[in-house]
Amino acid sequence: MIYEYPPNFARFYDVIYQQLRDSVDHTFFLKEIRQTKGKVLEIGVGTGRFFTDALHEGADVYGIDISPSMLDVLKGKLDKNDHHRISCQSITDFRFDMQFDLIIAPFRVFQHLLEKEEQLQALNNVYRYLMPGGKFIFDTFVPNLDMLIEGIDNVTDFDGEYAPGKMLKRIVSTQPDLISQLIHIHFKLEWEEENTTKHEDWQLPFRFFFRYELEHLVERSDFDDYKILGDYQGNELKPDSKEFIMVCSK
Repeated sequence: MIYEYPPNFARFYDVIYQQLRDSVDHTFFLKEIRQTKGKVLEIGVGTGRFFTDALHEGADVYGIDISPSMLDVLKGKLDKNDHHRISCQSITDFRFDMQFDLIIAPFRVFQHLLEKEEQLQALNNVYRYLMPGGKFIFDTFVPNLDMLIEGIDNVTDFDGEYAPGKMLKRIVSTQPDLISQLIHIHFKLEWEEENTTKHEDWQLPFRFFFRYELEHLVERSDFDDYKILGDYQGNELKPDSKEFIMVCSK
């Protein structure tokens, strides 16, 4: 099942994640793109958090996403001559008439793949479109067991302005399914518009992974070389790591 972003989640995405996420992973992925001399593909390009900066810096970058509402926001940022660089496609079955030297799926794209079959399908599809010597980088979080078991209940993770004098709030709740390794997430947006408070809700399941599960998964795929980093500074895994950053090479 595809869980597309609702229109207002796409509308406010940049406002929320520029605050919550840019300081975490932006430098890491832009550095990888800058170091790539050939073509780059960003899977889960969304509203272009990495894509627009990479394009402005001269990267030969392309992007795909399954959410038309997110791509509509991105198209509004691009010159029409660059619209051909983005398309509505899925990681499991995207198609191009070219190969890429770097493919990235940042900010938990892989955790939207709930079943083993589609996870392997995604890995093998990416492998097919990598140039020899190319890299595929994706990230997942290291599970926080206390949070998985207890979940969170109506936690406000963003409370600020989306325009001068207009407030925006996002409230998050989670419910774990430990057997299926899923987190059921409920997001609620509240924002001020037209002299009233508006609301929009969105629910989706999110897959969590453990280290050796990821290793076995990659080893079952067409990839035969990989390493796991533990943070966005490029350090190896250690007991207090909060990220699994998979770097798979063809």
